[in-house]
Amino acid sequence: MPASPIRKLVPFAEQARKNGIKIYHLNIGQPDIETPEIMLNAVKNFNQKVVEYSHSAGNESYRRKLLTYYNRFGISLNFEDILITTGGSEAIETAMMCCMDPGDEIIIPEPFYANYNGFSVQANIQVVPIRSYIETGFALPPVSEFEKLITPRTRAIMICNPNNPTGYLYSEEELQSLKALVQKYDLWLFSDEVYREFCYDGKKYTSVMHLRGIENNVVLLDSISKRYSACGARIGALVSRNKDLIATALKFAQARLSPPTFGQVAGEAAVDTPDSYFDTVKKEYVSRRDYVIEALNKMEGVFCPKPSGAFYCIARLPIDNADKFCQWLLEKFSWEKETVMLAPATGFYSHSGIGLDEVRIAYVLNLDSLKRAMHCLEEALKIYPGKTANSSAMNTAGHS
Repeated sequence: MPASPIRKLVPFAEQARKNGIKIYHLNIGQPDIETPEIMLNAVKNFNQKVVEYSHSAGNESYRRKLLTYYNRFGISLNFEDILITTGGSEAIETAMMCCMDPGDEIIIPEPFYANYNGFSVQANIQVVPIRSYIETGFALPPVSEFEKLITPRTRAIMICNPNNPTGYLYSEEELQSLKALVQKYDLWLFSDEVYREFCYDGKKYTSVMHLRGIENNVVLLDSISKRYSACGARIGALVSRNKDLIATALKFAQARLSPPTFGQVAGEAAVDTPDSYFDTVKKEYVSRRDYVIEALNKMEGVFCPKPSGAFYCIARLPIDNADKFCQWLLEKFSWEKETVMLAPATGFYSHSGIGLDEVRIAYVLNLDSLKRAMHCLEEALKIYPGKTANSSAMNTAGHS
């Protein structure tokens, strides 16, 4: 089971904190945005006398309420197409175990959300990575490159849109190209779309549920954690129009009995969150993104493409080893008794030796904190013992 690149440095952070160092946590997608009051009030006002099991597929009232949420994005469903899960993580695990047998293969553009590796280990399936590159902003690789990887054991393609860890937003044209491949080889298309609210610069969010002609091949994976800043509620969803898949997924859901009651109560109330909440949050993330990307690209030898979605970016730094650098930031560096915690990008690639000079940054803190964090990073790069000159040329190329 692979270690999480997002959490494996926690012991070093804990020790740094004990040593009196303030840490700016840009390693994990835990926003400091307040959870909508409507969700908190729903839990506070819970008036049932017994906290009962729910239906294994989730409360019917919640699943019906979600229909109005998805309709806002032009996604038309029946409530039976939705299975509520314990976070988006369980949705991904269940989809993999329902749709694939041991030894089957799933193609995923990398870098990808690190836990996809862990979920595939649990399901005893093989991730087949297809490389995307920082020079193109991590755009979807050409379909011809996907096709080269298809074998008799290939069962699925998986994307995250908008993407974690890159922040890349896949276009409708890119999704249509995947649709053609799914049709040609009768594959599953999994799409992790938990960041759909966070698309910037006027760019359009397109869901795999919008693709016509592959309705029975598409699996939408969702979560309330990010859009409502409710990571601890642990409520997600597996969504598919494929009735056989939902019936199979229900068996897994029955084995774990039911998703969390209070999380479902909060999630159901969250559907009524006013648009003004998202308008404010989106504006805040744009300000944070713009500051972080500008600050990074001003640093000597650093290159970071501008993401169009989510709240992450991957930056290329003039360093020898991202794992060593991120640990060094916590163990041996501080600026005015402060430091920054980053996620080494090596953990977002499937094979060792890739992403050694890249880190993922989650711009989930307020602007004042981000300014301090970027200053810490800039000062750290000046004195890091393993600094290299390799990124300078890429920095120039990236801006040309």
